[in-house]
Amino acid sequence: MAFTLPDLPYAHDALAALGMSKETLEYHHDLHHKAYVDNGNKLIAGTEWENKSLEEIVKGTYAAGAVAQNGIFNNASQHWNHNLFWEVMGPGEDKKIPGVLEKALVESFGSVAKFKEDFAAAGAGQFGSGWAWLVKDADGALKVTKTENGVNPLCFGQTALLGCDVWEHSYYIDFRNKRPAYLTNFLEKLVNWDAVAAKL
Repeated sequence: MAFTLPDLPYAHDALAALGMSKETLEYHHDLHHKAYVDNGNKLIAGTEWENKSLEEIVKGTYAAGAVAQNGIFNNASQHWNHNLFWEVMGPGEDKKIPGVLEKALVESFGSVAKFKEDFAAAGAGQFGSGWAWLVKDADGALKVTKTENGVNPLCFGQTALLGCDVWEHSYYIDFRNKRPAYLTNFLEKLVNWDAVAAKL
């Protein structure tokens, strides 16, 4: 099934006051994400993956233990990752965590603060490009993980609740090389916790 670039669920300048500029979203969504869509469509054309769902392509082309993933996987997974990334952010000053999600975070991490600390540490500690995740394992437990490049929780049978892009193009315009500051800002100002809770 052909990949399509989704519209952002908010205006390009909607997150500017919260630390993600219009320029970042124009580059990140309109150029970087579009490139994954365009390249992915070229790579799957005429292959066994052409009529599969995005999730099937990601899971079916992931090569566990490989030093480098193949081009179809890289573009499909980054398309999937970015779709989630735009969904879990949003404008608005009210960043209260819904009760059901807060309860689950406390049960799994001891406190919301500890979850945020672990998530920020995972993102800051990911060497090079990659992602930080809040996932739900098959047993229902919540975990913080990190992955390299475009690898995502689908590859491990996990449900992604929250993902933060720590590739430099996600933060360099607004935060330069200060990835920890970007991660703190993401957790405190950018996350749409209602969208995260809906994925539980």
